[in-house]
Amino acid sequence: MPTTPHVAILGAGPVGLDAALACADAGWPFTVYETSDAVAAHLRAWGHVRLFTPWELNVSHRMRAHLGDVPQDGACPTGAELVTRLLQPVAELPALTGRIRYRTRVAAIGRTGLLKHEQIGTTARALAPFTLLLDTPDGEDTAEATLVLDCTGTYAHPNTLGDGGIPAPGERALDHRITRTIPDTADPDRWRGTVLLVGAGKSAQTAARDLAALPGTRLVWAVRSAAPDWGAVPDDTLPARQDLVGTSQALADGACERVTVHTGAHVRSLHAQGDRIRVRLATTTSLREVLADHVVSLTGYTGDHTLHRQLQVHECYATGAPMTLSAALLAASGASTDCLAQPAPGIDQLRTPEADFFILGAKSYGRLNTFLLRTGYQQVDQIVTAYTAPAHARAAEEAAAP
Repeated sequence: MPTTPHVAILGAGPVGLDAALACADAGWPFTVYETSDAVAAHLRAWGHVRLFTPWELNVSHRMRAHLGDVPQDGACPTGAELVTRLLQPVAELPALTGRIRYRTRVAAIGRTGLLKHEQIGTTARALAPFTLLLDTPDGEDTAEATLVLDCTGTYAHPNTLGDGGIPAPGERALDHRITRTIPDTADPDRWRGTVLLVGAGKSAQTAARDLAALPGTRLVWAVRSAAPDWGAVPDDTLPARQDLVGTSQALADGACERVTVHTGAHVRSLHAQGDRIRVRLATTTSLREVLADHVVSLTGYTGDHTLHRQLQVHECYATGAPMTLSAALLAASGASTDCLAQPAPGIDQLRTPEADFFILGAKSYGRLNTFLLRTGYQQVDQIVTAYTAPAHARAAEEAAAP
């Protein structure tokens, strides 16, 4: 790869914007490709939700250096606050002006002149530039890059709600009537009636807490584990996360008469019944039917792996994350659900067999749900160090030569 890379950054979310700042600071030419018409589309989709991590864990050192005045009061922002008070101002910095192509989706990435199986691990492959197929407002186009940072995230690709991770019978036909994002309960009438909620992670717990507070809503909560621990972390240092776990346990214990929690449960099938959906729900002890006015599926999210299907990327067979990083995370965390306990990534863990192609941010964790924005910013640090240190070393050697 040339000493000065031409960088393609996929996604203008927090990690993508931080990567853009890093490229600007390093003097590298770069382009950010963003599918939406504004930055941080995924965060905007759950802008009503308050994070359980405080500002200092969500602001990179580059953002702080460029903006100067950023929140650092220990409070936990909502997604909307993170966008309006941090990410939008970052996108408007002179260093990024004209560098973000909005309404431009990267549809596929390949190596110019090479197929996936050709020149495996060779220098010739590493020297071939990347070709990006773009969907733009004016039609299809292409672009080239020598370094690609995939920061596209996961929120646009929700998992399905059927047993074993596949769609339940009837789910695909009713997809347009299933909510797969955290509900905004600001309008209580929107969620009046019976809501079937499927999932048990922090997104589902947030939805359960908010829906349970609506007097006109009856919540039926289907949880796959027969004995969920709700991701409890011993001596949790994040009070908001601890409170969410406590609320989930209380709901499971019957604290609210309008909430029924079924553990050891999975969805067998869904059928339309007028304006409602009849759901067959299997538990460890019975098979029952729920006539739901709304179905909310919050069973996790994974990244779009079709983007790099023509590249030599080794993915973990269990998590879907890049293999080396996944192995390191699994070895370090074991059964831990504490995102604060994740190890800082090293450049060797971020590398894939495809030279100069990196998956960063939430997508790099695959199905693992312990990603923090702080981790994504550390990943960017590793890229910058790896691609600037050799040049600096050569410059020092040349300066010291007689």
